[in-house]
Amino acid sequence: MRYKVLLVGNNKATIEDMFLHANNILECQSTSSRFDDIVCHLKYFQPHVLVYCMHNETREIMSQLVTIKHTKLERKTPFFLVATQEDSDEMRRLSADFADVSLIKPITALQIADKITEYIKRNLSIREEEPKPAEPVLSAEHQKTQELLDDIDSLFGAAPAASRKHILVVDDDFRMLKLIKRYLDDTYDIATAINGKVALKFLETKMTNLILLDYEMPGENGPAILEKLRANPSTSSIPVIFLTGINDRKKIQQVLALKPQGYLLKPIDHDKLVEAIENTLS
Repeated sequence: MRYKVLLVGNNKATIEDMFLHANNILECQSTSSRFDDIVCHLKYFQPHVLVYCMHNETREIMSQLVTIKHTKLERKTPFFLVATQEDSDEMRRLSADFADVSLIKPITALQIADKITEYIKRNLSIREEEPKPAEPVLSAEHQKTQELLDDIDSLFGAAPAASRKHILVVDDDFRMLKLIKRYLDDTYDIATAINGKVALKFLETKMTNLILLDYEMPGENGPAILEKLRANPSTSSIPVIFLTGINDRKKIQQVLALKPQGYLLKPIDHDKLVEAIENTLS
């Protein structure tokens, strides 16, 4: 079986390398560094390992990693940290305090995949069953978490206010998810969902500013998901842009009849995607 790995972090090159070179060994998924996005993907993607690809992290991100590690991880998910030589010794020290495995670059995607596979086989019992609820956190864990947060506070100072818009991308094509994430990651917080079911589960616990929704997916397709979004008061006002490979006038009219905020033809053009998003969110 391919072990499931959730990739998070500011080192986009490492995440992209994992998708390009390790996805035939591991089932890779990625999301933004936002706390709610990570927790949601831990719950619904249920990875065997969380890998944080570190690069010039902020105090806010480091604090939420500590909190996730000690209070939010489902099934005691192991935490891998991949840091660069550019990250300070103090950052690596703080990270080592809560990472199960710390790796320092240069290290290739295949080497990371080997380390993950080796760790899982040595430490985890992989069962084909529903995960058990997370055990209550012990007071000692809370104490350690607070100490780490205090260390991070002293290193970084006050946390910056969140300002970036959030976009949920829903597509069954991993390559499309990766492409759009690469296009938008520098400007927006991006979360991805591999089908409509995962997207709807995601939206049960948090909100997003915009949904990029694939029109044609196995199971529930884009129109079916949009209908459910519009029927739910908590999601009815979220703008939706369809992504479609259909280039037929009659079919496009059917897409527009659903009254999305827009649609984009595949293959997705970077400039048209950015323009459509800016027009929708302005």
